[in-house]
Amino acid sequence: MTKKKAVIAAVTFVVAALLLYIILHHNPFADPGEEMIKKIISCVILIAIYSVFLFKYDKIVVLPVELWQNRELIWKLAKNDFKTRYAGSYLGIVWAFVQPVITVLLYWFVFTVALPSRAVAVKGDITIPYILWLIAGIVPWFFFSEALSNGTSALLEYNYLVKKVVFKISILPIIKIISALFVHGFFLIFTVILFTCYGYFPDLYTLQIFYYSACMFIFVLGLCYITCSIIVFFRDLGQIISIALQVGIWATPILWNITTLSPKLRILFKLNPMNYIVEGYRDSFIDKIWFWENFYSTAYFWILTMCVFAFGAIIFKRLKIHFADVL
Repeated sequence: MTKKKAVIAAVTFVVAALLLYIILHHNPFADPGEEMIKKIISCVILIAIYSVFLFKYDKIVVLPVELWQNRELIWKLAKNDFKTRYAGSYLGIVWAFVQPVITVLLYWFVFTVALPSRAVAVKGDITIPYILWLIAGIVPWFFFSEALSNGTSALLEYNYLVKKVVFKISILPIIKIISALFVHGFFLIFTVILFTCYGYFPDLYTLQIFYYSACMFIFVLGLCYITCSIIVFFRDLGQIISIALQVGIWATPILWNITTLSPKLRILFKLNPMNYIVEGYRDSFIDKIWFWENFYSTAYFWILTMCVFAFGAIIFKRLKIHFADVL
């Protein structure tokens, strides 16, 4: 009980600090009316999340606690999952990198070699080489796409572990996401090397990719707890997610520049949480902007992420007693 009070007190302090910061924050370049609306919406949503946290404390907190307690097992299973995914093939784990590399080369060829005028149209006022601008946005999408797809099917793939009473099945989605993180790490190194070859050397801003990777990791983890719980009962969800990811790569400003849109459409597309991640990677590699300079985008992303993770923890906790019966 003492630990529960300490956690609630800590969360209360953080929420109060965030509310105070949102209220006091002022952007001299923003429209006062729009800024006030953003502040009111942010405060209302944050208070709503805090209320849900207090009301559903036991169901929400149990999930991160289980993950932390089983961190060593998670790491071992994630490495094993990555190694065994391509076991039996001649090239082994090389196949994990082949498809993303071919995808990047294909887009680069189409927009730079075959249709160079289209690259100018989709980039807008961006002057750096298109391949750099493209890879800075598509690398996080590769991780998000693979992590969501594999994390969603984690319970189905490891159904033999779900049926074991003593096994903590809550660790299965994060195993798949960490497995996808290994490939993401390779592409981050590849991206840094590519930018260096073009004369864009890494600096302090480049370190922000760890922050944005962590943002994406937590967001997709919360999302996977929702999807992996539902797909057990509704198998068609896997196909729906596959289609959504195909649409998502175009609904996210990866291949095109969001500044080419009208202001109203720009606001609509910014509601996509992956926009924050993609723009964040480009801010780190290209534009050299700190994440706290995009205050409202950062606040929106983390408020949404907390909502997704809280909802994922609740729905997973509620449905997991039925998983073994269905699987």
